[in-house]
Amino acid sequence: MKKSVYSICGMCTVRCPIKVDVEDGIVNWIEGSPEDPGMAGRLCAKGSAGIAMLYDYERPKQPLIREGKRGEGRWREATWDEALNYIADKLKAVIDKHGARAVTLSDRGGPFRDLHRSFLKALGSPNYFNHDCTCARNTQHAALSLFGGGRKTFNYDYKQSKHLVLYGRNVLESMRVKNANIIMDLLERGGKITYIDVRAAGTAMKATRFWMIRPGTDYALNLGIIHTVLRDKLYDAKFVDKWVDGLKELENFITPYTPEWAARETGIPANEIKEFAHEVSEDKPAVIFHPGWLTARYKDSFYASRTAYILNALMGSFEAPGGLFFQKGPGDAGAKGLNTLMDTIPSPEEKRVDGLGWKHKHFQNGPGLLQFLYPALLSEDPYPVKAYIVFRHDPLLSLPDPEAQKKAFDKLDLLVAIDANYSETAWYADVLLPSATYLEKGSIVCTGKGLKPSFRLRDKAIEPLTGAKADWWIFKSLAEKMGIGKYFDFKDIEDFWKWQLKGTGVSVADLRKKGSVALIDKAIWWDRMKDLKFKTPSGKIEFVSSKLEDNGFPSFKPYEKPAKPKKGSYRLAYGRSPVHTHGRTQNNPYLHEIMPENTLWINADEAARMGIKNNDLVQVTSSDGSHSGTIHAYVTDWIHSEVVFMVHGFGRKIPWQTRGYNRGLADYRFEIGLLDDYDPVGGGIALLNCMVKVKKAS
Repeated sequence: MKKSVYSICGMCTVRCPIKVDVEDGIVNWIEGSPEDPGMAGRLCAKGSAGIAMLYDYERPKQPLIREGKRGEGRWREATWDEALNYIADKLKAVIDKHGARAVTLSDRGGPFRDLHRSFLKALGSPNYFNHDCTCARNTQHAALSLFGGGRKTFNYDYKQSKHLVLYGRNVLESMRVKNANIIMDLLERGGKITYIDVRAAGTAMKATRFWMIRPGTDYALNLGIIHTVLRDKLYDAKFVDKWVDGLKELENFITPYTPEWAARETGIPANEIKEFAHEVSEDKPAVIFHPGWLTARYKDSFYASRTAYILNALMGSFEAPGGLFFQKGPGDAGAKGLNTLMDTIPSPEEKRVDGLGWKHKHFQNGPGLLQFLYPALLSEDPYPVKAYIVFRHDPLLSLPDPEAQKKAFDKLDLLVAIDANYSETAWYADVLLPSATYLEKGSIVCTGKGLKPSFRLRDKAIEPLTGAKADWWIFKSLAEKMGIGKYFDFKDIEDFWKWQLKGTGVSVADLRKKGSVALIDKAIWWDRMKDLKFKTPSGKIEFVSSKLEDNGFPSFKPYEKPAKPKKGSYRLAYGRSPVHTHGRTQNNPYLHEIMPENTLWINADEAARMGIKNNDLVQVTSSDGSHSGTIHAYVTDWIHSEVVFMVHGFGRKIPWQTRGYNRGLADYRFEIGLLDDYDPVGGGIALLNCMVKVKKAS
């Protein structure tokens, strides 16, 4: 029997629409959804390797309960009932002694969070976290300070853009298939890309301009550009007069930050900065200064992102074709939104353990800042946290200094990992619950915001092949054992879908036809001179932020020169490969074959000075000397002399993943002490503040 199922890919966080072909219960083909013109059957390497993940015999197949010491790798297989009872008993003991606030949960974020966040909320704990302290918190807080809404308030009209400016946003290797196709079309019709990075990533190869910037000086570059834009009156005066508060204050602040000054800081010639400013101005408002995605880099990345947004405002790019547009939801299309379980559960009254909302009032408290959990675990201040559920998340791999993290985890009475892979954190957990792959489960219906808002469905292609279970089943079952099952009053995921869709006029059958249902036929654009909806006190873009100033932070921070590595040391940068998803796919049979390990990019002049040739083994050592390893060198002119680089996620230490085990090096193991090194205004961990020593291996 043959069938095709429209669904959503789960091989990375892009979540492309897909069509899955199944015959006699076997998945034999996955392609980008032909119903989506931006996909038209196309898929990236990771998406194509979904079949390999599904049929991989080295993925978790049944619940495991730890028998030896944490991280020792001694487990016993358990039934689902036994494992869930074990977890429930431990959680009840923790709650009885310390209260529900002693339970915390983290995930990777995304649109499928309603059920597991509801589980934590129903327990009575406020301590939900996601991964964003290592990703986009700086950008999020920068957006909030200017617009009153977060970074997802806006999206980017690449299709009509005339000039796209990217600060390390490696769009062509991050592999948003639809966006990559649109951006290539942008170039073909004469649009421009300016790519700014410490190395020539894949996007630099296609860019019309590449600036190899000195690490840690993005903010300096933006100040030099803004100086030119204001001095030469290159901004959209009509838009700025209407929508901007604080232009005079910006003009006063920017006076000393000339292009000549910026050139000395960044290594980018002053004449190029001035030419660029004039060139971009000619293309306004169809201009995008991308504020960054993964901006957990330096301790001033908040201000780098904030000034990128300010440049968009000066160009008048908001709600302009080819610029940034407000994300429209069902209400903007005259439709009812989805019902959410979170709305049916009372909010916990306890304050957050990380201090957000009461101690650190300038930070948004929704997803927390996970780095603040670790000192709280160790000190039990403001209160003890004794149970931690990690769902689809791997903090030991994504946050710095895993050995320091483990010391904090050892204060826990219970550490649970729920994952479709053996993550580094799962290997250190007390219980591992195997989550079904995205091909074996349905997820909650999600809303696709944009110019044409929609509802989207991830549907199950086949029944689970092993003892793994869908995450909706795991959290519903655990809720019932914890006595909070009344909040999870549905029999299966399809029953839950029907409840989500109640009152929307959209049915499950409608969603299954193509995988999504658009809520409006025509793109929604607001009048950019009348109808923009900024959520600030003034209703405008606030260059001078009362929220920042009230919390003791300047709206315009004086620039501070980044530290230069000592002789023989380099700043360790990390990034993406188009082949792998962060640290999740290194053991995938297909993707491992394409890229089995990472290499160390090193500047050719620096390599020659050390007698290192391409493919030589080099030794990398942490700044404190506590961690060291060898890796093959990739010698190139296309990386800054102060930096070395490796693709993130390698150097795995889980022996049951035989393909990825001990292949390459792990950047996060060299980030000793960086758990406490974060942007004080944006909250993102300064992951690129890691210095390492490099020499030719003996």
